[in-house]
Amino acid sequence: MAKSIQSTLVEVTVQAVKELYNAEIPAQQIALQETRKEFEGQITIVTFPVTRFSKKSPEQTGAEIGEYLQKHIADISAFNVIKGFLNVSLSEDYWISLLNNTVAAADFAILPSNGKRLMVEYSSPNTNKPLHLGHVRNNLLGYSVAEILKAAGYDVIKANLVNDRGIHICKSMIAWQKFGNGETPESSGLKGDHLVGKYYVIFDKEYKSEISALMAEGQTEDEAKKNAPLMKEAQTMLQQWEAGDAAVIDLWKTMNTWVYAGFEKTYKQMGVDFDKYYYESNTYLLGKDIIQEGLEAGVFFKKEDNSVWIDLTDEGLDQKLVLRADGTSVYITQDLGTAQLKYDEFQMNESIYVVGNEQDYHFKVLFLILKKLGKSWADGMFHLSYGMVDLPSGKMKSREGTVVDADDLMAEMVATAKERTEELGKTEGLSEEDKAWLYTTIGMGALKYFLLKVDPKKRLLFDPNESVDFQGHTGPFIQYTHARIKSVLSKAGFKGGEATVTPPSISVYERDLIQCLANFPATLEAAAKEFSPAQLANYIYDVAKFYNKFYHEETILKAEDAAVKAFRLTLSAAAASVIARGMKLLGIEVPERM
Repeated sequence: MAKSIQSTLVEVTVQAVKELYNAEIPAQQIALQETRKEFEGQITIVTFPVTRFSKKSPEQTGAEIGEYLQKHIADISAFNVIKGFLNVSLSEDYWISLLNNTVAAADFAILPSNGKRLMVEYSSPNTNKPLHLGHVRNNLLGYSVAEILKAAGYDVIKANLVNDRGIHICKSMIAWQKFGNGETPESSGLKGDHLVGKYYVIFDKEYKSEISALMAEGQTEDEAKKNAPLMKEAQTMLQQWEAGDAAVIDLWKTMNTWVYAGFEKTYKQMGVDFDKYYYESNTYLLGKDIIQEGLEAGVFFKKEDNSVWIDLTDEGLDQKLVLRADGTSVYITQDLGTAQLKYDEFQMNESIYVVGNEQDYHFKVLFLILKKLGKSWADGMFHLSYGMVDLPSGKMKSREGTVVDADDLMAEMVATAKERTEELGKTEGLSEEDKAWLYTTIGMGALKYFLLKVDPKKRLLFDPNESVDFQGHTGPFIQYTHARIKSVLSKAGFKGGEATVTPPSISVYERDLIQCLANFPATLEAAAKEFSPAQLANYIYDVAKFYNKFYHEETILKAEDAAVKAFRLTLSAAAASVIARGMKLLGIEVPERM
């Protein structure tokens, strides 16, 4: 692989400091950045760190370094110094060569394997309700992070830990037994997850009614919550499940089967997948051996009631229960066991948990305990903590039936995309099948891009109408740009693979677009390092903006010079390729026409 201009600039700047000032400066202290648009130049070298060796002003130091660089690097056409910033201009020949030999090459930004294995765990649904808007962000984020890591050279396992047991599952089961009259997905016409979620809501409604009745009889609210018959029945059912009661297990399997079928439809519509499923029903007893191991090592301690704890007060946390007095697991117990199970199975270098920020404390404790237990792989564990998603209408509560259902949201996005697309008259000549695909592609692209363009750590307000805007910072704008490029290439009969061409000169718009496209590999690596699809999403938006500027300012199909036309078509094809590949890593398809 040819050396990049950035690495050449760093190398020759180090050499300049040695020759000009008889000093050694570490390469990592040479800071490069893109030149701000109000100044001449494309790459800026920050000269402040060099002044301690030159003993001169930043301006004079920059001028001396600039003269040295221009003398030793043929691609530098000019330079200027603004205070402590040396702005370097690169020659037209450099940009032309960069497009022909790098950006337009078939292997551009295809990064080699780095030999490291990662697991990305996401989704983690409960089998008592359908997926909702919060799950949508989780799934899209986890899937995109996994795809970006793959593209950056990692061997990635996508995992889903399904929460398929517990009191919340029993609530749906009891409600279905008492009020369901044998209703099934087939008889009701409901997706299985929606049917089971319906009975979770019914449980809550009936439970509140029982609490009110008991309070009317003189019980306190806390007493009424404990004594409500429905809750007692759900608790008894959980005990029966844990004891292996055949009838309870059979009902549990039946209702979970309904839910899994529903989830699969939602996952397919969402465009996400998994390599490995774990189920809490198989993992909830794991971890007890680890607790015993920790007791023997003095990491944990027992209290008088026989419950097992860990003291994390020295780390600024508190004492944490890891095993109940009756010997039963708590969540941290099974998470310790599941973490060990995953590592034993895959020996991954890193394990990323995509979970909302309400679990920040839990993961701090989990990772700290594993380190105290001496698990060498614990250093590779990371909680990708993300903010909640709000709608203009406010927060969602699933047990009250006010949750924004993922299936309904996706259907609404497709319907909105259909309405907007037809308003713009962009469906002429398309078959009904092609139209349906286009509406789905635009609607899902709008949803995914809007949720992924925001830094994962930030809470976000999702506005469905704003997301389906063909002119804003949106998925449809980028999709439309891709379709525009494909239209240009189609009209020109451009097939790709044409011989490289050298135009007599290039414009600032061509140069800016080439420079932006050349940043794709570095952006991909940064997004992978930070587990941040937002970096990639915003980069692709920049590509689309630079292309549209170039498209509006320069003639492509009617360019009089054949070499200029061929060069601009090559540049257009390279832009389309980067947009398509980048969007695919976000889980977004791009149409050939819109």
